[in-house]
Amino acid sequence: MVSLTTSIHRYAWHWNNQTFSIAYDTIGQGSPVLLLPAFSTVSSRSELQGIANRLAQRYQVTTLDWLGFGEADRPALEYNPALFHQLLQDFVKDTFSQPIAIAAAGHAAGYALQLAQQPQTCSKLVLIAPTWRGPLPTMGVNSSVRSFVRQLVRSPLLGQALYQANTTDWFLRLMYGRHVYVDQTRLTPEFIARKREITQRPGARFAPAAFVTGKLDPVSDRQTFLNLIHSVRVPILVLIAEQAPPSSKAEMCALIELPNVTAQTLPGTLGLYEEYSEQVADAMLSFL
Repeated sequence: MVSLTTSIHRYAWHWNNQTFSIAYDTIGQGSPVLLLPAFSTVSSRSELQGIANRLAQRYQVTTLDWLGFGEADRPALEYNPALFHQLLQDFVKDTFSQPIAIAAAGHAAGYALQLAQQPQTCSKLVLIAPTWRGPLPTMGVNSSVRSFVRQLVRSPLLGQALYQANTTDWFLRLMYGRHVYVDQTRLTPEFIARKREITQRPGARFAPAAFVTGKLDPVSDRQTFLNLIHSVRVPILVLIAEQAPPSSKAEMCALIELPNVTAQTLPGTLGLYEEYSEQVADAMLSFL
């Protein structure tokens, strides 16, 4: 395998009379592929590095951190879908000069699908364990309680304390073991320490609080998500996580019957893009 060098960049995004710094990497040469990480407390473009390294033998691969996550700026904004739709649209317009293939994990799928509605932006789509509903809505927590939790986490003192309690090594290991990784032996102290480091950057609690409480859900119901996919005019590959939680897997499997979708089931759960990056990359290479 050819050794490749990753170039680390900063994208200055101008929004509402403010400028934010967005981190992204580029590796390889060839037709452009954009990888979008899933939203989570530990969301980072580094989760997609395994896929990027494998694809970069044949493509130019860009991995992006969302505003409020990873190594991007983390301002105390009221995060919402409109903000991320605009960020993705602006980044693609300013970075690429031709239609690109996009692979989007988790909630990023909805944002990629919205972008693909625009002509001449996207050539192919890969949706990796796609989701559209955040953790608390999935659990059936009503909107008023979710709003209360979100504002509580945003508060200066109590909010920071609650956030810290939910980003301890113990809690992260519990969450990874339940929903993100299948192979528990991979959850080493070093692995968990790297994940926790992502959660400890200044302003880290604001965007994850929006995601967990459903504020970043790209659509409000399954049918709208299905309609969004059906309206896309480019080929779509959906990668279904075999061991995903039942409710999440049911949403993924609902996409199989759509005429413009090719589906493939791979081992893993909601974090299969990192845990089984080789299998995901191989499926993408065959599709692309």
